[in-house]
Parts: sequence; C-alpha cells; structure tokens
Amino acid sequence: MDAIGRWDSLAVWITEGVGTLSFFLVILVWTLIWLGWNFLAPRSLQFDPPMGFVFWLFISNVIQILLMPLIMVGQNIQGRHAEARAEHDLQINVKAEQEIEVILHHLERQNDLLIAMLQKLGVNLQEVLNQPRG
Repeated sequence: MDAIGRWDSLAVWITEGVGTLSFFLVILVWTLIWLGWNFLAPRSLQFDPPMGFVFWLFISNVIQILLMPLIMVGQNIQGRHAEARAEHDLQINVKAEQEIEVILHHLERQNDLLIAMLQKLGVNLQEVLNQPRG
C-alpha cells in the first residue's frame, strides 16, 4: 500500500481518537460543566441561559459537522489499508499452498520409491502395514 499523506494521517488519528472512551469522557465532562455552570451559576455569570443553550448547541453542531467527514475519510483510509493487508495475506496463503503442494508431491514420490524398493526386496507390503506398532 502506498504511504499515506500528512492530511490522511491526521484524519486517521482523529478517527482513532474520536472512537475512544477518553474522547467520550471529554465531551461528557465539557457538556456537564457547560450545562451545570449555566444552570447553577448566578444569572449575571451565565453566558448561555438555561433552556436555550444556543451557544452550546452551536458549538456541538460545529464539532459534529467537522468530525463527520473527517471520521469518514479516516475510515476510508483504514478500509483501504485493511483491504491491502487482506490482499497481502491472500498472496502469502496462495504461496504457502503452492509450497505445500510441492512438498506433498515430493513426499508422494518418496513414498512411491520406498514401495518400489520394498517390492524389489521381496517384502510383502501388506504384512509391513498390518504389523502392530510398538
């Protein structure tokens, strides 16, 4: 897979960061502090009065609007990376299968040679195969 650019790396970093419990807790604490301050502080110190919370809604929506496309970009990059990794794994598995096939053919050939040698020596193959192992 080609190396990803600086902006794509940033998108992946944000995607991975937003998908964490830490990010959720930051948003939760920020919301609780914001709403708590504007509910509990004296009226003169409230900057986003209760039941309106217009500024809080505006900031929350801006965060969502900016994060949604960034997360989608990051997920697309992660998806391309996963596809490239899967393709690489497939190539390795195909190569391993070919190597196993070669080994099996080699073992079959050795088996045929051993049988031919035993027959040339006059050994009854059925007797050898039916003997108890021990």
